[in-house]
Amino acid sequence: MSALRNEELPTLVAERLLLRGQRKADLGRLEEIVTSRGGVEWWGIIDNRDKLRRDLRCDDEDDSAAFTIEVDGGVAGWLGVWEENEPSYRYAGVDIMLAPENRGRGIGPEALRAAIRWLIDERGHHRITIDPARDNERAIRAYESVGFRPVGVMRQYERDPAGGWRDGLLMDLLADELQPG
Repeated sequence: MSALRNEELPTLVAERLLLRGQRKADLGRLEEIVTSRGGVEWWGIIDNRDKLRRDLRCDDEDDSAAFTIEVDGGVAGWLGVWEENEPSYRYAGVDIMLAPENRGRGIGPEALRAAIRWLIDERGHHRITIDPARDNERAIRAYESVGFRPVGVMRQYERDPAGGWRDGLLMDLLADELQPG
């Protein structure tokens, strides 16, 4: 299977949104989303704009890419995907960030379902992971609605915006556990 690349991502159409390969023109709006209230708290330390843009594009990582989430023709969020392609450990991971006006509307779970269905049906994955901050209760509830289950706590997993350490929650979903929307 070929490596993931932004330019080669398909456009995935869901009921209220579409996922498409990220474009450089999306980066300004995506930066606004990540640095917005309710975004910056979970993204981590943002001290370098160029690094943030590379992270949003997944430019520094192999086997990863980023979708732009569109709602009503506008940039509504970011959805990153990556793959572990070692045959004995093969799985995929996802991450997501939504604009404030799209949070709490079911847009996140809908986007995740579309991406996960593609990762299962087209990319051949049987297990998907996600790793929210342990205290990000809203995100955890959204992920559970899709079918993710807690696997374990990763202690002092990531830096928070204040520079301290916070725990992460590793969650996974098996292909037959994906919940319909």
